[in-house]
Amino acid sequence: MKTKRFLLLLPLLLSLPFSPGRAQGAFDAFFEPKSLRVDFVLSGNATHQTAALLQLREEPVWAGPVKNLLDTFFYGGYYVNVYHRASRQLLYSRGFNTLFEEWRTTAQAKTETQAWTNSISVPYPKEAVTVEITGRSREDMLFYSLLRLEVDPRSIFIDRGALKANRVTTIQYAGEPSGKVDLVFLAEGYTEGEQEKFVADARRFTETLFAEAPYKARRGDFNVRAVGLVSEESGTDVSGEGVFRQTALNSGYYTFGLDRYLTTPDMKAVRDAVWNVPTDAIFILVNAETYGGGGMYNFYAIGTADNARTPSVFVHELGHSFAGLADEYFTSEVAYDETFYNLSLEPWEPNITTLTDFEAKWKNLLPKDTPIPTPDTAEYADSLGVFEGGGYLSKGIYRPKVHCAMRDYAPFCPVCSRAIDQMIDFFLF
Repeated sequence: MKTKRFLLLLPLLLSLPFSPGRAQGAFDAFFEPKSLRVDFVLSGNATHQTAALLQLREEPVWAGPVKNLLDTFFYGGYYVNVYHRASRQLLYSRGFNTLFEEWRTTAQAKTETQAWTNSISVPYPKEAVTVEITGRSREDMLFYSLLRLEVDPRSIFIDRGALKANRVTTIQYAGEPSGKVDLVFLAEGYTEGEQEKFVADARRFTETLFAEAPYKARRGDFNVRAVGLVSEESGTDVSGEGVFRQTALNSGYYTFGLDRYLTTPDMKAVRDAVWNVPTDAIFILVNAETYGGGGMYNFYAIGTADNARTPSVFVHELGHSFAGLADEYFTSEVAYDETFYNLSLEPWEPNITTLTDFEAKWKNLLPKDTPIPTPDTAEYADSLGVFEGGGYLSKGIYRPKVHCAMRDYAPFCPVCSRAIDQMIDFFLF
């Protein structure tokens, strides 16, 4: 069943042609080496959404790309675009997902209207710019404008105040943040007396990541830091069991009523934690033992520190949040009340397809004469192909291999590995 069209506040602008070459070397001409953080609210329900500004902040660090200022992956349910106000030249763009986007597909969103806080950072402009937040429509997969802000970088209405400086431990330093991928672990549910445990947990998870291909060969492209947020109580909320903890990031299980879905809706607290820390990818490490986690593209990934399966969960969820990879499983319980994907269109994630535009996916990686779709038989058990089942559906969506880290606990398939490598390359000089 198709959803109704989003409320469109302004004309479609993201369809303007990108010119990656134009962005090369443009950072110094248009931006300062610091960040403009945009805190905003998304509100709505299953049939429409709107956006409104909460605040703008100037923050002292920019760790994002300085070469690839324009994001041509076209991943995510939202895009932020920064235009030079005078010339209307597109200077910067980036895709991302939000937890609100997922909430809109639940049964609750059919009867309620809610508002969720969100936050996104862009390089700090030298001159007046227009900042635009756009949302993707599931009806046509195009982006439509939700919010446009005219921003003068000298405005007195931009918050320039310092926030709490948390303890930062450098686990690995490979080079200047603007030319590396800066991975940050955030402590959640660790008390003052548990901060050493957090650092040890972050080091352990770092080694887990770099033991896995393709990250193993790319270790030198990453900086890794651990930010020691202090919580009043250990653990996290388990609302379905009546357990609530006083923690730094307000995380909890039972997101959308699903016991294993561990998230935090408090993106403002997440961004406050890294206001002065170079950050490209965030993993929230929760001081708990129960299985659970989550991950949203360019938002954050989250998981528990002490469950035996969490190392695999960590790698899987980072696949979502860092590389934009989709879930490839289709038998587990999910919170979505309807088909999450429009089967008449090609999903944006690089590792699933509806075969409506398979040329744009991994067709060029397939061995010659691979049948499409590919039978799930012993003959093709270890082959790259087009296997039915993925994206929470057993029919109509296809994945590259029978087993992959985005489905179960297997290694990443060649399609997912390529997507991870491409994302790493995007951040490098």
